[in-house]
Amino acid sequence: MIHSFLSTLIFCALISVVTAAPSLQRRQAITTISTTKRASFKPYSFYASTAYCQPAKTLTWKCGANCKANPSFEPVASGGDGSDTPFWYVGFDPTLNTVISAHEGTNTSSILSLLTDANVAFTNLDSKLFPGVPAAVQVHSGFAASQAQTAHSILAAVKSTLSTFASTSPSVTVVGHSLGAAISLLDAVYLPLHLPSGTQIKYIGYGLPRVGNQNFANYVDNHITALNGGQGLTRINNREDPIPINPGMFLGFHHPSGELHIQDSGDWDACPGQDNPSTLCIVGDVPSDVQGNLTNHDGPYNGVTMGC
Repeated sequence: MIHSFLSTLIFCALISVVTAAPSLQRRQAITTISTTKRASFKPYSFYASTAYCQPAKTLTWKCGANCKANPSFEPVASGGDGSDTPFWYVGFDPTLNTVISAHEGTNTSSILSLLTDANVAFTNLDSKLFPGVPAAVQVHSGFAASQAQTAHSILAAVKSTLSTFASTSPSVTVVGHSLGAAISLLDAVYLPLHLPSGTQIKYIGYGLPRVGNQNFANYVDNHITALNGGQGLTRINNREDPIPINPGMFLGFHHPSGELHIQDSGDWDACPGQDNPSTLCIVGDVPSDVQGNLTNHDGPYNGVTMGC
């Protein structure tokens, strides 16, 4: 088992060397975002962190520093047991004028075990939850199962929140960290299929592992990332976090576009493309798990460390 795992890591490293050639071309398009733009993500970082809090705390919005960071938030629903079903909550932020839907992540050792499991497999999305999504779009079976557990509850809560707080430009922002980022990405695909036309969807994920195949990445880019002037999806990676390079591309998994990579210097670089191989981006910076640092997975993300 150990030999197999080491072989996989070595293979990943070889793949990264082969795919690194385009980095010189892509490097020119990589830009460092402004401190103002970086600060604009901080409320969402706290929302992703808050998802680690017990449902009783998120429903009353009494969860310490996480809740105090977004004091105007109006909670509507929460759930999960923190074990078989990760915590989740839904509510409205009048300052940002958007519905917030968030999912809890998991501890670093558990998520890495899930992502490096030799039995990781693709599955088609449930046609009842994802009507009209092409059969060629496939995702991580474990992530799909987790998202399906709460899909109806999330949808009902989002609809209720929109009904209560809807403005002339209804907006839903889904956030999460780690496993929560993966579930929330599937929610970002799921929700528009069941919400009124014109509802704006935005996704912000932290430490996002790869969720689906190339067709999934392309579908997300066409239907989510392309929204809001190409800013519909943002996935933020912290330094040498190895979680975002898993599951490996050699297994057929691919990221959608929208990467922001936090450098050791603290700068945030915007990396164009789905899996940019530049050393300024996560794929080039962390060519294999053994070159990563799991302590980077929880942050900090501009001063926010994930957890309740």
